[in-house]
Amino acid sequence: MARPGKPGGGRPGAGFKSAGFQPAAASWLPWLALAAIVLLADQFTKVLILGYYQLGDSTPVTTFFNVVRVHNSGAAFSFLAGSGGWQRWLFTGVGIAAALLIVWMLKSHAGQKLFAFALALILGGALGNVIDRLLHGYVVDFLDFHWGWLAPLFAAGHFPVFNVADAAISVGAVCLILDELLRVRHTH
Repeated sequence: MARPGKPGGGRPGAGFKSAGFQPAAASWLPWLALAAIVLLADQFTKVLILGYYQLGDSTPVTTFFNVVRVHNSGAAFSFLAGSGGWQRWLFTGVGIAAALLIVWMLKSHAGQKLFAFALALILGGALGNVIDRLLHGYVVDFLDFHWGWLAPLFAAGHFPVFNVADAAISVGAVCLILDELLRVRHTH
């Protein structure tokens, strides 16, 4: 799938070919390795939380950060968490479908560094949460940030508890937006 814009996905010079010179296709394996690192970091931290914390346990680390053990059977911000269990399979299916699409996109766009970096983060995070849903029926969350100025938006100023996978997905999403803004800027 070619991304809109200039040949090679909108990057200046990305479609460059001269007589007798064909640049080697960028390998997508380093991006899969990055996704694997994210996945391993996510699962390792969740194993620690499951091993050392009971559901609801909390340890204050700073005045604005706690380590807690929370089970999220829903999606982001506990969306559909109380829906009776069917959402486990829906979110697992969506995560697997997204992972397959991302792997295909990584293979097609491995040379686009920021784009591939973003996809690798999202892939590792998505697979981390899929594994949780398959093993436990819920996602293990444990990073609890809280500030008073968040009180109008969140109960007692606590941002929804999240995990390494969620953080990777969020950073990946920001990188995708940045990549698109840079791509559009280069096409004008």
